[in-house]
Amino acid sequence: MKLAVVGGGSTYTPELIDGFARLRDTLPVEELVLVDPAADRLELVGGLARRIFAKQGHPGAISWTGDLDAGVDGADAVLLQLRVGGQAARNQDETWPLECGCVGQETTGAGGLAKALRTVPVVLDIAERVRRRNPGAWIVDFTNPVGIVTRALLTAGHRAVGLCNVAIGFQRKFARLLGVAPGEVTLEHVGLNHLTWERAVRVGGEDVLPGLLAEHGEAIAEDLRMPRTLVDRLGVVPSYYLRYYYQHDAVVRELRTKPSRAAEVAAIERELLERYGDPALDEKPELLSRRGGAFYSEAAVDLTSSLLGDTGEVRIVNTLNGGTLPFLPDDAVIEVPAAVTAQGAKPLPVRPLEPLFAGLVANVTAYEHLALEAALKGGRERVFQALLSHPLIGQIAYAEKLTDDLIAHNREHLAWA
Repeated sequence: MKLAVVGGGSTYTPELIDGFARLRDTLPVEELVLVDPAADRLELVGGLARRIFAKQGHPGAISWTGDLDAGVDGADAVLLQLRVGGQAARNQDETWPLECGCVGQETTGAGGLAKALRTVPVVLDIAERVRRRNPGAWIVDFTNPVGIVTRALLTAGHRAVGLCNVAIGFQRKFARLLGVAPGEVTLEHVGLNHLTWERAVRVGGEDVLPGLLAEHGEAIAEDLRMPRTLVDRLGVVPSYYLRYYYQHDAVVRELRTKPSRAAEVAAIERELLERYGDPALDEKPELLSRRGGAFYSEAAVDLTSSLLGDTGEVRIVNTLNGGTLPFLPDDAVIEVPAAVTAQGAKPLPVRPLEPLFAGLVANVTAYEHLALEAALKGGRERVFQALLSHPLIGQIAYAEKLTDDLIAHNREHLAWA
């Protein structure tokens, strides 16, 4: 089995490598190629990756290249984890929207749209090159904004599934609180990427969410950075990204008083890369946990093994709605449990979504449709319409200003600008 990781020079990659090494019985990787145009980073990350495999006794071969076509040639699956514009572009996404009093974040609001506009054309070009060389290869997308990027891939007819680590993070957290193995916990996870709710937590077929909230509600709310009273009133566990919606103005005030997350991550990345260059380092450093992406490797291994092994196992993924949520278009991309086989991901049936949640899902789905139109076709008016439709913006004056700012800050990445 050959896998390719596009964006393999990312500081995330040792987390992925560690998972491949530990879970080799689940996903027996024989050849792994890291693909990235940043040769200096790739050398550091690739060297550490080989040492991790060697320490854990993994027999697979690891190589790296800046040549995309060579890297994906013959791959059974291609994992995408790229960031167009790097942390510098992310820093802009997180700062200029604040000038309008709108949240600055890399996956939602104006910053999220900017990232989508930069990313979708690049990902589609990569996917087309993968398809030309390996028509049967699967594309696993971890590149944000995952919902929009996955929708772009599926709309273009690619064999793709989107992946996020939010669900597996909740599963592991709840298992720890309940004192059970993670595999015993299943989630009724529903919504869109970065816009989801855990409506049930089942152990042995029994929904233990009410008891979990009663006993551990304070700790769960603290992790979400939301009031305990809100979690109790909702009766579900919202994704921490819903903080940007439920507490928008408070989050804006907070973000205005501290360095951006991009600045923090850039500092962490510099230190990580320095450590990766140490020839004595042969495991992922603890510092990597502060970089984000917890349990990404386990989620990636589980999903890829189900796709390539045709297992039919249930994974929480981003895939086409296809009537699962009947109030959304069939071609919307939703994030739900799905049976994963060699034919792709088929969502499991979902209980009707409560109006409190369905309204927001419908609104953001409409925005994602307009965002993809803007990413594919360009033009100031399409950008304006996407921003105007977003529930975190929705006002003419803000949408006009943010449109101009988005284009100004991303002109080098927008072929039409």
